Amino acid sequence: MGLRLRVRRQAWMQSVQAQAALRPGLIPVVKGNGYGFGRRTLMPIAAELATQVAVGTVYEAGDVPSNRSAMVLTPHLDALPADLAPTASLTVGAVEHVQALVDQGWRGDVVLKLQSSMHRYGVTPGELGVLASTVDAAGCTPIAYALHLPLSGTAQAHADEVEAWLTSLDPALPVVLSHLDTDTYLQITRRHPERTLRIRCGTALWHADRSLMQLTADVLDVHAVKAGQTAGYRDTSITADGWVVLVAAGSAHGVGPLDDGRSPFHFARQRLLLLEPVHMHTAMLFVPAEQVCPRIGDRVDVQRPLILTHVDELDWVR
Repeated sequence: MGLRLRVRRQAWMQSVQAQAALRPGLIPVVKGNGYGFGRRTLMPIAAELATQVAVGTVYEAGDVPSNRSAMVLTPHLDALPADLAPTASLTVGAVEHVQALVDQGWRGDVVLKLQSSMHRYGVTPGELGVLASTVDAAGCTPIAYALHLPLSGTAQAHADEVEAWLTSLDPALPVVLSHLDTDTYLQITRRHPERTLRIRCGTALWHADRSLMQLTADVLDVHAVKAGQTAGYRDTSITADGWVVLVAAGSAHGVGPLDDGRSPFHFARQRLLLLEPVHMHTAMLFVPAEQVCPRIGDRVDVQRPLILTHVDELDWVR
């Protein structure tokens, strides 16, 4: 009980497998909160889809099964975890990243990060030679390039960005792409049969059909209140007769107001008003007397991106 993610398991698995089939060379991504499912839930499924799984940081690489290899997406500067498998590949996007790995005794595989129009991690074409030389001198092995494209922009703009980079890259090394729609990805692979192109995918893989998932929270208590009373941590004024509803979801779950300030909670197809900002494990809502009010034990719908949410319970249903 608490904050629950209910998923239609069979249909969801079919959706995941269908998405994987659309992306030859797939590297599934399992990072952060595991896209709402939890990394432990997704990792065995990802391991069935590919021999390599992308994770967010070196601290997540230990989740990857021993018969699979981890591709770590974020560069790392400090001490490496003691359990980091030697089969992992670590991303470097600057000579300083390489030096940091050398200082920690890493002589394993690395992925050369290319700067995209996002201007996040990565080198420009003019800086790539120096990065590659630094990797070679360090005794590390480059196993791929990685180009992380923005979410915004047209499919053609993304394709043009990839094409512009390919002219600067060693065709012997695979290129790992992201945020390409399947049609654009397949078109690029067909145009370059001499290259090994791969695509890493997270959200589009695990959340392809959001209708198969429902996020809800328990109603733990309901109090009748009158206009003129106060309630909550800050003695918020009650402006009309109604009910204070206590819901088992809060900031510890990653639940809060929507970007526009509205409440993320719904019941009987009506939005439930936040009485005050949510706290760790409970949200206090106000339901005016003329609106349908949930009862103790009911569940309210929660409107929240799963990549930001930590659920108490994952409920697989048919």
